[in-house]
Amino acid sequence: MKSFSRWMLKVLGWKIVGQQPELNKCVYIFAPHTSNWDFPLMLLFRSATQLKPNFIGKHTLFWPPLSWIMRSLGGEPVDRGKAKDVVDQIVEKFQTKDVYRFALAPEGTRSKKSYWKTGFYRVAYKAKVPIQLIYLDKKTKEVGFGPLLEPSGDIEKDFEWLRSFYQSKQGIRPELLSDIRINVDHQRKDS
Repeated sequence: MKSFSRWMLKVLGWKIVGQQPELNKCVYIFAPHTSNWDFPLMLLFRSATQLKPNFIGKHTLFWPPLSWIMRSLGGEPVDRGKAKDVVDQIVEKFQTKDVYRFALAPEGTRSKKSYWKTGFYRVAYKAKVPIQLIYLDKKTKEVGFGPLLEPSGDIEKDFEWLRSFYQSKQGIRPELLSDIRINVDHQRKDS
């Protein structure tokens, strides 16, 4: 499957760049997320690099046969109605597993937003794990690994660093690119 995925990306005109660091625990962020095409590209990238991320989905999505597919891709159900917030539920997974690599798109949607959600940052900071930047860039037709960010706790400073990396990356639908900044009310739980 690895060779086929590499071949498919090449046929589609995309190249893989960067190296996956050997980390047992981290948060992967995928950006920019502006199109439905991001998902198949990221699945090919995942297979081509043998990336094994975990992700969450609403518990209501985990019913057969969809649940089998979701779980085989690394998906786990999360109950947003539980007393523990989603961030704490994910941090608990980091604490109870030897290998856990949590993945998400920080925009949280393909629609243009005026900010990124901060759940990924709060998870990484609370779990004391690095954030691995992963990107796609329509301009250069690259999909790859960027640098690692060790969350400092100074979210504004760290978001400035994220912005400096991602600002040159163009999504498939650039007009839907979300602003890389925190919500004015970033203290609210918006994972």
